[in-house]
Amino acid sequence: MLSSAERSLAPAMPSPGFADETDRKRLSATALKAFRRIVAHWDLTSQQAAALLGVSVSTWERLKPESVTKTLSQDQMTRISALTGIYKALHLLFVDAMADRWPMLENTGPLFDRRTPVAAMIVGGIPHMLEVRRYLDAVRGGL
Repeated sequence: MLSSAERSLAPAMPSPGFADETDRKRLSATALKAFRRIVAHWDLTSQQAAALLGVSVSTWERLKPESVTKTLSQDQMTRISALTGIYKALHLLFVDAMADRWPMLENTGPLFDRRTPVAAMIVGGIPHMLEVRRYLDAVRGGL
């Protein structure tokens, strides 16, 4: 255990999340590229994509083209991070097309209440996205 004097001399650890605008500027283009691919793989409508990203449909339509770059907000980066984790977990769980179909299939699990995972995440926002990610990581890890 470090004393308070030792802690003050220790290098500062970066805080988790996307609060630093410099980091968001650096990561936004890659995050948008990943989100666009998820939207395509999951065959999401513009309304679903916009809702998952937490923007209006018109804003999503402006962000859709590959040539568009914009610094995303902390909220948007968190959403994309959670969805990327979900995408990755699904592709580790399923070796076939089910990985990309699963988000749009009705689910009877307690997290989904007979809705599709996408619909449940739209309603539940970031907390629900993170919960779905934890659920899939647990399933993948055998917990």
